[in-house]
Amino acid sequence: MNAFIKLSAAVLLVAAAAAPALAAPDTYVLDTTHTFPRFSYSHFGYSTQLSRFDKTSGKIVFDKVAKTGAVDIVIDMKSVNTGFPTFNEHIQGEDFLDTAKFPTATFKSTKVVFDGDKPATVEGNLTIKGVTKPVTLKLSSFQAMPHPMMKKDALGANASVTIKRSEFNAGKYAPYVGDDVTIDIAVEAIKE
Repeated sequence: MNAFIKLSAAVLLVAAAAAPALAAPDTYVLDTTHTFPRFSYSHFGYSTQLSRFDKTSGKIVFDKVAKTGAVDIVIDMKSVNTGFPTFNEHIQGEDFLDTAKFPTATFKSTKVVFDGDKPATVEGNLTIKGVTKPVTLKLSSFQAMPHPMMKKDALGANASVTIKRSEFNAGKYAPYVGDDVTIDIAVEAIKE
């Protein structure tokens, strides 16, 4: 009987050592020098204006094996950059971003949908000016690989969504200045 127990224990140890390790989700911190949300809208039908936010922070959790993930992004709304300082101040006013009361906007994912091995959409809640709405970000690209310069695992994506600014209490001059605002975000993140 003793030999049977020893043999069973040895078999279990060999089996445990041979079993593939379960992959855990990895956490990535946004690279703030390569992550910029941009927004565009129609300006009286004359042109499509494009601006961005210069300060963004957050984390991304990614598990390629389990095909799951999570995204948590904070945008500093006071870092809006229209290319014109006077307009930066104007757009931070009460009628638009109201950065005095609402200095940040956030996106918190609720679900990441994969197409094969890569995420295709990220569903979540977007909060602007204290108003939270569900949105779905569509990814046009995604890459997860070792960073060639930092020698650490990294990932990156481009995502977009179109919202109605009036739904976030920022609808002044709509529809003359377009109510539809397209948000594009280029994201790069480095593994913790």
